[in-house]
Amino acid sequence: MKLSQLFRRREKTTDRELEEFRQLLEVPDTFENGYNITSLIGTLFVAAVMVPGALYMELVAGTGIGGAAQWVTVLLFVEVAKRANAKLTRAQLFILFYMSGMVMGQRVMGTPLYTQFLVRSDAAVSTGVAADIPIWVAPENLDSLPRTFLSKAWLPFIGLMLFREIMSRLDSAILGYGLFRLTSDVERLPFPMAPVGAQGILAVAEQVDGSAKTAGANIRWRMFCIGCGIGMVFGLIYMALPTITGSVFGKTLMVFKIPFADFTPYTENFLPAVATGMSFDLGNVILGMTLPYFSMLGSFIGLIFTFVMNPILFHFGMMPTWEKGDTTVLTLFANNVDFYFSFQIGVSLAIALYGIGVAISTILRGRKTPEGTKTKEHIMELSKRRGHVPTPLVFATYAVTCSSYILLCGWLIDWHPGVMIVLFFFGFLYTPLISYVTARLEGLAGQVIEIPFIKELAFIISGYTGVKIWFLPVPMSNYGVQVVSYKQAELLGCKFGSIWKAQFFLFPVIIISTIFFSSFIWSLAEIPSAVYPYTMEIWDLNAKNACLLYSSTLGEYSQFKEALGFGRFFSGLSSALVLMGVLGWFGAPTMLFFGVVRGLGQTMPHTVVPNFIGALIGRYYFERKFGREWRKMIPVVSSGFFVGTGLVSILSVGVVFLLKAISTVAY
Repeated sequence: MKLSQLFRRREKTTDRELEEFRQLLEVPDTFENGYNITSLIGTLFVAAVMVPGALYMELVAGTGIGGAAQWVTVLLFVEVAKRANAKLTRAQLFILFYMSGMVMGQRVMGTPLYTQFLVRSDAAVSTGVAADIPIWVAPENLDSLPRTFLSKAWLPFIGLMLFREIMSRLDSAILGYGLFRLTSDVERLPFPMAPVGAQGILAVAEQVDGSAKTAGANIRWRMFCIGCGIGMVFGLIYMALPTITGSVFGKTLMVFKIPFADFTPYTENFLPAVATGMSFDLGNVILGMTLPYFSMLGSFIGLIFTFVMNPILFHFGMMPTWEKGDTTVLTLFANNVDFYFSFQIGVSLAIALYGIGVAISTILRGRKTPEGTKTKEHIMELSKRRGHVPTPLVFATYAVTCSSYILLCGWLIDWHPGVMIVLFFFGFLYTPLISYVTARLEGLAGQVIEIPFIKELAFIISGYTGVKIWFLPVPMSNYGVQVVSYKQAELLGCKFGSIWKAQFFLFPVIIISTIFFSSFIWSLAEIPSAVYPYTMEIWDLNAKNACLLYSSTLGEYSQFKEALGFGRFFSGLSSALVLMGVLGWFGAPTMLFFGVVRGLGQTMPHTVVPNFIGALIGRYYFERKFGREWRKMIPVVSSGFFVGTGLVSILSVGVVFLLKAISTVAY
């Protein structure tokens, strides 16, 4: 079948589930500015409270504040607004939520807190990595300098950090918008995860502005509270109990294994080279109810594919790295190196080719029909109301930022020819490709795709000798994840200009806050140390793994060089294209279509099985009981659930901090 015939056949197929998700929330007629003086105060709040909290919690427990902090920020400002007789609109609440999410993206690994440890670690010294680290990564003779990052010696690192933030904000804002227009306006994808956060903010907004008196708003708030109650009860058992008992009694009482129970060593005899296990996080079941049923079915089919194919590949000697006794993590690592690394590159390329074909077909069809002309005019009118960036400016912005990355990296790396080829590959081929593939998957199934180890492999085969290459600001990011934020803003009537203002007003505040609080935390105690137990347990292992990888460009053998194979790449590409053709010929639902294709890569059962259980419960029990209204109810319940679990998690961590503070007081 020709590709054009496949597109036309799929266009004639009525996909009821896609339409259901498109109609969960209607795009409002008016759009409001969400960034004002309240948002500016919120910016200062997240910088002064959330940034140090996120950094400190990651040092102590290995996890940041998480998505719960976004809801804590929103709910705190809601309560303050109520007592001040002020009004917070949906757009303002969304921007507060969005800004908190930006702060949560700041990790310790990107700050000088981790860098100062890495360059002085035993692993860096023993492998010879420390001797080759440039001054724009960390200053020389670090042990003889004062323990502060607010000094001239750290200016090169801070300057590079600032450059990354500026370029990243530009690309996230402009390229993310371009991908949103392509996937939402042109391809009209449903974005099933967008209503989850949007419905939660909508329920809170209706309580603030008094519109909760309507029947629909009352139901929405009740669903939100029900989900919140379920989340709090589950959070007490799943998170609070082990967290608090471990701090009080020195021994963790755990009802459910966190993060998952690993069954791989017990199934290795009849499922060799297969990672098995189960996550007992109820949130995975809730997500299975929320996401499209056929998407979850497709992922489950992909899991079955893994269960069947991996033992066959192992039997024929195509997975030699795996050994009996390997855990889930080791099994996934070994299988990626042996087979799935190249295979997933082929699958991703197939998804991108198909998506590009659909987009071109949709654009051409829209130009030829009166209905298409009408739709195009409607989209342009909608774009002007919500905020618009011309398409040429999207391409020009990315070209400028990507060229800036490449020029800076070329100067830092002395214009090494092999590295320059790698930089052009990442900047002008891989990043646009993976961003578009992810944007489509987000639009269809609420999922993100990443190709493992591609940067590491590209660095190794570049022919460069030394470790500078590992610290370059490479133009390699996945901007497809930004499309969900734009869709949520559209559903909540928030002008896109508010997102752009939040991006550029917040990032300097985050940079200053991160550097200042990192320096302050470093001055309190050595890192790693017993004051930060997670760093004592994990950072040394992280440094060993990192330096083992860095040393691969010092002339030593690396197994990553063996990971790329044309045969495995072609098998992934051809398998995905054939499967697309077969499913397209039979008119399979679009959600199933992409769920199965994505499942051709290595799939973990730990979350897929709970997701599928949730999908079955939602479709064959709740949908039969509540009808089509269930699709409008479950996103609100889901938002409430994650708010409840998040609040309990933050409370339990606060209790732990309080207990530790009391235990260190001298009597």
